[in-house]
Amino acid sequence: MFVTHLSLADFRSYAGAEVALEPGVTTFTGANGQGKTNLVEAVDYLATLGSHRVSSEQPLVRHGAERAIVRARVQAGADDTRQLLLEIEILPGRQNKASLNRAPLRRPRELLGALRTVVFSPEDLALVKGDPSERRRFLDELITTRWPRLAGVRADYERVLRQRSTLLKSLAGRGRTLRDDVETTLGVWDESLARFGAELMHARLDTLAALAPHVADAYSAIAPTNNDATLEYRCAIGAEVSTSQDEIEARLIMAMGERRADEIQRGVCLVGPHRDDLVLALGELPARGYASHGESWSFALALRLGAFALLRADGVEPVLILDDVFAELDQLRRERLAGMIAEAEQVLITAAVPHDVPAELGGRRFRVGGGEVSEVNDARP
Repeated sequence: MFVTHLSLADFRSYAGAEVALEPGVTTFTGANGQGKTNLVEAVDYLATLGSHRVSSEQPLVRHGAERAIVRARVQAGADDTRQLLLEIEILPGRQNKASLNRAPLRRPRELLGALRTVVFSPEDLALVKGDPSERRRFLDELITTRWPRLAGVRADYERVLRQRSTLLKSLAGRGRTLRDDVETTLGVWDESLARFGAELMHARLDTLAALAPHVADAYSAIAPTNNDATLEYRCAIGAEVSTSQDEIEARLIMAMGERRADEIQRGVCLVGPHRDDLVLALGELPARGYASHGESWSFALALRLGAFALLRADGVEPVLILDDVFAELDQLRRERLAGMIAEAEQVLITAAVPHDVPAELGGRRFRVGGGEVSEVNDARP
């Protein structure tokens, strides 16, 4: 799977841009603030309907414009010449519009699965050093990439979580005794939260079991250390990969019943996948708080490379995006990373300095500046 053409209108800093792409490695170079990351962000947005840089959509629309359009032509593979035309119109504050082969889709998330990406960027250091929410998002984005239909389950879970939280806040301070109608309503939300939450947790556990060996292999290949990189899913209900979805649902309902008084007193949902964490460890010690800066970078990179390897094992060839990554790595890690991504069907790289990208990667190079994207014929300008 690879992108053959990218078209932008009023996206980020671009009034308009047309970029022809090919399989293999493509590098975009240019000074900071010139828009090279905007190009790869647009590709990833078509694949995930989200940005790896910002949480809201307003910054994605060029200042002064009302909407942005991202369009890409995607080919199934080197031996499969079938192509799809993906398009999304970003409308901040309103429902975005999406189309596939120029046919409008009812919902933008129906576009998911037509293009798959794995992105590594400097922000990924938060996967190791940041809050549990960063690691939950990493897992949830990966399960959605593996099974696009779970985007709907995630949306349903977030909707129920908001509504249940609103109800709990309204009950805060009322004591332990609830009216029958309130108890019934809360029970309905409990069942919905448990149903959607169990599906999410089951997918997370399944994915984590498959992901862990790939991450361990990637870390040992990148980092000059004898410590093993391990992953552990930590949740209040003690679910494991062998726990069935029905059992997870039952445990969630039971846990909500047990925490009912605490939830009402605090006015928040204390049980569910939104409270879980992915624990990263190097040897016997947790990576967070103990790993050095270099080890943290290596672990973050191993997580992304592990996700890339897992998707390939699933039979998917995602586009690999390395956004300003090589500048953060020492020479040894650069060389090892270059060797690991050489077989990817398409790699999109951004770098401020061309010499940060190992020469052995080769491929096409573009210079980005002044709102223009131009191909560089000299591999080392």
